[in-house]
Amino acid sequence: MPEHLSYFQQIGVAFLGAATVVWVVGLVRLVRHVGWGAEQPLASLPVQGGPPAQESVPLTPDEHDAFAGLVRQFGRR
Repeated sequence: MPEHLSYFQQIGVAFLGAATVVWVVGLVRLVRHVGWGAEQPLASLPVQGGPPAQESVPLTPDEHDAFAGLVRQFGRR
């Protein structure tokens, strides 16, 4: 270490270096245990069943005419 650094600064650098090594070792062990790109999805997330089914509601003739009027109004803009 350079001479202009105090002992506290040198200890701090050594501590940060050791903490980094411990963190990397722990991360590598975790990735090996869990698996990188695990085949199973996360257990806390719900399974998605695909896209929602298309819904349709039969309209009465009056509702159909009202909807056609709305479409004509929006078509002018």
